[in-house]
Amino acid sequence: MSEVVRTDSAPAPVGSYPHACRVGNLLFLSGIGPRDATTNEIAGNEYFADGRVRKYDIEAQARAVFANVRAVLQASGAQWADLVDVTVYLTDMGHDFKAYNKVWAEHFPDPATAPCRTTLGITALPTPIAIELKCVAAIKE
Repeated sequence: MSEVVRTDSAPAPVGSYPHACRVGNLLFLSGIGPRDATTNEIAGNEYFADGRVRKYDIEAQARAVFANVRAVLQASGAQWADLVDVTVYLTDMGHDFKAYNKVWAEHFPDPATAPCRTTLGITALPTPIAIELKCVAAIKE
């Protein structure tokens, strides 16, 4: 049986799913993006008058994603160090990977203790964001 996790500390999911599900000591986070939990604004986005994204700041979005992941982990009884696997989705791999990798290294400075990571380039995400993380954590008893 799984335990569903929802929190007001992270932005509401954009669909009908929880922030995370815990099964035993494993915690599976749904895709987490850079929206603000209170305002729903997307970090680093600038818009044209018609609402289309004019430009974005991948470093600002990456930092916001990490903050949102941390909020879901804490609401689940987990810690940053419990992360074991992270899948990263970037909408512009060629342009954003280097800057994203820099932010990753700020949050995981020691590769020996960093979680496993896979980074995928994709064409779009369901909201006007440039990055999303899918994480698995192993919660220490």
